[in-house]
Amino acid sequence: MVLSVAIAGCSSGTQKPEQQAQQKKETVIRYNLGAQPETIDPALNSAVDGANVILHTFEGLVNLDEHQQPVPGVAEKWEVSNDGLVWTFHLRKNAKWSDGQPVTAKDFAYAWKRALDPATGAEYAYQLYYIKNGQAFNEGKATADDLGIKVVDDYTIEVTLEAPTPYILQIFAFPTLFPVRQDIVEKYGDKWAQQADTYIGNGAFKVSEMVYQDHITMVKNENYWNKDAIKPDKLIFTEMTDESTMLASYENGEVDVIDNMPSEEISRLQNDPNSGFVLGANLGTYYIDFNNQKPPFNNPLVRKAFSLAIDRKAIVENVTKGGQLPADAFVGPGFPDADPTKQFHDVQGPFYDATKANVEEAKKALAEAGYPDGKGFPKVTYLYNEGQGHQNIAQALQEMWKQNLGVEVELASQEWQVFQETRRRGDYDIARDGWLADYTDPMTMLDLFTSNSGNNNAQYKNPEYDALIDKAKKTNNEAERMQAMHDAQQLLLGQDWAVAPLYFYTDPYCVKPGLKGVIADPLGFKRFHFAYWENQ
Repeated sequence: MVLSVAIAGCSSGTQKPEQQAQQKKETVIRYNLGAQPETIDPALNSAVDGANVILHTFEGLVNLDEHQQPVPGVAEKWEVSNDGLVWTFHLRKNAKWSDGQPVTAKDFAYAWKRALDPATGAEYAYQLYYIKNGQAFNEGKATADDLGIKVVDDYTIEVTLEAPTPYILQIFAFPTLFPVRQDIVEKYGDKWAQQADTYIGNGAFKVSEMVYQDHITMVKNENYWNKDAIKPDKLIFTEMTDESTMLASYENGEVDVIDNMPSEEISRLQNDPNSGFVLGANLGTYYIDFNNQKPPFNNPLVRKAFSLAIDRKAIVENVTKGGQLPADAFVGPGFPDADPTKQFHDVQGPFYDATKANVEEAKKALAEAGYPDGKGFPKVTYLYNEGQGHQNIAQALQEMWKQNLGVEVELASQEWQVFQETRRRGDYDIARDGWLADYTDPMTMLDLFTSNSGNNNAQYKNPEYDALIDKAKKTNNEAERMQAMHDAQQLLLGQDWAVAPLYFYTDPYCVKPGLKGVIADPLGFKRFHFAYWENQ
C-alpha cells in the first residue's frame, strides 16, 4: 500500500493499467472462528475450528466442490484398478509448499504414516484404516513397510485399500490425509504448528500471524498452484467465544461472517432482510456422552432413564431456537441408504419419540437400575464447554432430570481446549458432545463409536458393534453394508443407550450483505477461497 501511494504521488497524468492494479483495494474477509483451536496440525486436529484453518492452508490429493463432489487437488488425475482396491494418484508438478519447495508423493506418504503411527496419538487415525494394514500398523501389529502406500516417483503415489470403499475420494479430501513436511515437523516438533513462520502449508493461503486466543491471519499463498483463482488477499479468523460479543462485533462491522449467535436473537435476525442471516443445513448431531465405563453410567438402564427423561422438542423450540430437529436417532437426515432414493434415517426409523419425554419408561428404567424415584443416586456432574448456548442446554437438562427422575445433577463448564482433553480422557460423568459428518455416508457417524476410535468420548466398547462396523467397511455388497450399519445403530441406541442424541444440527450464520461466494458446506466448514466483495 505504501508503494502504491508513492507511485501515485510521483505520477502525473493518466495512470497505466498496472498502476491501477497496484492501487486496487485489498480484499479482506474477517470470520469469527470461535475458540482458539486446540491444534491446527492436520494429523492431530479433530475439531471443526482447527479444520477451518487447515482447509485454507493445506490441500489434499482431492478437493470437494460446493456440492461435496470430489475434484482434483494436488492430484491432477487418478485411476483405480478394476477391483477397486488400488488407486494411483498423479500429482501436478506445479504444486508447491508456501516456502516454494515442491509438493511430492513422499510428503503424502510421510503424513499418512505419521497419522497412523501410534506414537503420534492421532484421534483420527481410524480415517486411514481404509489403507491396507492401516489399522494393524496403528495397533502395533504391522510395520510401516506393510502399509498399502507406495511412492512410485516424486509425482506418483499408489494406495492399496483393505476393501473397495465407495466414498474413498471424500476420505482423500479429509484434513487428516493432507500432506505435511517431514523436515519441518522433525525440526520443530510439536511447536511447528504453533507459530506462523514454521507453519508451512501447501494450500491457497499461508498464516502470517497468530495471536493466541485472539486471531489467526492468513494471506494468499503466492506459491499455490491455483493462486490466480483465489479471490481474497487476506483472511482474519477472530477467536471470540461469547455469542453476544460475536453478534455485536458483526453488527458493528468488526467481523464479516459469524456462525454462532444468542438463540434469543435468531428470530430478530431472521425477520431482518438486511441482517445477512442464513439458516443453512448441517449433517450432524448434538448429543450427550454418558461415560460408559464409569458408575453409575456403566449401567445401560441408567443411560436409558436419562435419555428418555429428556424433552428434546422443548429444547429445540425453547432453548436453541435455530430450526434444529429433535433427534430420534444418531444418524440424522441427509445420508443415503442402499437405495439412494431413500435416506438411512427413514429406513431405520426412530428409536424413541423425540417430541416428548417418556417419563414413565424413564422412571421404570431408573428403578430397575436400583434407584426408584432417584433415591440413592450418586452425585454426578454434567460437563460442557463454555458458551451461553451450551449453558442454556445444560440448565434445561438439569431441570428435566430433576423433575422427571428426581435426580440432582450438578453443572460444570470448562474452557474449550481443557474440555476437549477432559472429555477425551473420560474424566467426566456426563458431557456435552457434537459430531458433524466428515463425508456423506452413514459410516462417518457410526465408526465414531468403535472401541479403537480416538473420538469415542463416550468410552463405549462393544465387540459386536466393532464387528458390524468392520463388516460394513469390508463388504462389497451395498445392501449388506447398509444393513450392518443399521444393526450397529440398533446396538448403540436400541440396546446399549450408549449416548443420548438431542438434536440434528442446522447451521444458522450471518454473512455481511455484499460478500459473495462464501461456501458453507453441510460438513460444518466455511470456505472462503472464492469469496469476494460485490462492487469491489
